[in-house]
Amino acid sequence: MWNEFKTFIMRGNVMDLAIGVIIGAAFGKIVTSLVEDVIMPPIGLLLGKVDFSNLYINLGKGDYSSLGEAQKAGAATLNYGLFINTLINFLIIALVIFLVVKQINRLKKKEEVKEPDTKECKYCLSTIPLRAIKCQNCTADLNDDEVVRQPSAE
Repeated sequence: MWNEFKTFIMRGNVMDLAIGVIIGAAFGKIVTSLVEDVIMPPIGLLLGKVDFSNLYINLGKGDYSSLGEAQKAGAATLNYGLFINTLINFLIIALVIFLVVKQINRLKKKEEVKEPDTKECKYCLSTIPLRAIKCQNCTADLNDDEVVRQPSAE
């Protein structure tokens, strides 16, 4: 069982997934910092010096000047400001992922349009250069109608 587990864990796709999760967590921290430290302060300033992370509704008794004070007192709070920050984090992450996937798809389309640079000999089925007029393997004379064009293997 131990050997099977080692084989499973050392597969390429399991390691790729683990690396992806680690990079994703680090990327999430970067985006969270971007939103909380760079984007939200100017938005709060434009909206009258509002700190979104400090917006809450006190569901219990008492009056508290900040969310931290209410939480220290153990008051039940509805933290809609933190939800707004989290929502903005999500939207930025979704936008970045969308842009990355769009770029990858654009690059893939360019690769698919690429013209073939080899062809296949009708007689011996070997792959030969597109401009060849004689097969290098079976020495057959080739016309364009006698060969099958192959996509390049790049």
